[in-house]
Amino acid sequence: MTDLAPITHPLLTAAGFDHGFFTRAGGVSTGIYAGLNAGVGSKDDPAAVAENRRRVAARFGADADHLNGCYQIHSAVARVAEGPWGGDRPEGDAIVSVEPGLLCSILTADCAPVLLADPETRAVAAVHAGWKGALGGVVHSAVTAMEALGAQPRRILAVVGPCIAQASYEVGLDFQDRFAHHDPGSARFFKPGASADKRLFDLPGFVLWRLQQAGVDRAVWTGHDTCADETRFFSNRRAFQRSEPDFGRLISVIAA
Repeated sequence: MTDLAPITHPLLTAAGFDHGFFTRAGGVSTGIYAGLNAGVGSKDDPAAVAENRRRVAARFGADADHLNGCYQIHSAVARVAEGPWGGDRPEGDAIVSVEPGLLCSILTADCAPVLLADPETRAVAAVHAGWKGALGGVVHSAVTAMEALGAQPRRILAVVGPCIAQASYEVGLDFQDRFAHHDPGSARFFKPGASADKRLFDLPGFVLWRLQQAGVDRAVWTGHDTCADETRFFSNRRAFQRSEPDFGRLISVIAA
């Protein structure tokens, strides 16, 4: 793993937005973190994480302190960045900016990373949408914050990046019940699991639905399953299934 290999999507590229859903490729971490572990909250060597993050920022021609990211708490909180945060990370799960050259980033390891952009105002957002944040409204919060900067949902482009796919995401009936109570229309995102008391949850499909509810019609998923592809992606669920002590974090970035 010597070269960075971020996944990009033509929906954002064609509109002139520099972005990337970074894989494990191109990093210096070793062991269970082998590759491009960008997780400052992991138990990896801090020097390795710092070098990995420096490489990601350099891919955008920026210093690492321009790589703005929140202290993620699986919430619906969106933060607006007006300049580099450096190491001072506010709590939240979405970062929105309209400042040229500023980098909005989020970390994931099965949760859905979502990158959004309005071609007219050049407002961008990076969203960490795990099941809890997606259910709680983090997508709506990000879109609302972008609207406050002049964006309009009908113009916004959105790409859901690599995350755990339905075939890999088995949950219990109580999980489905929570969604049914909150959003009656969410039953379509569940299908039978291996036994009668299990279901398979479609996280990327649910996030795309949330985007649609927020007025964002031009939205796609890259189609990558983080849990199923160990070579390219870190995965919390895979690490748990193997009883590993920790896991690496993937980083997704969009430049305003």
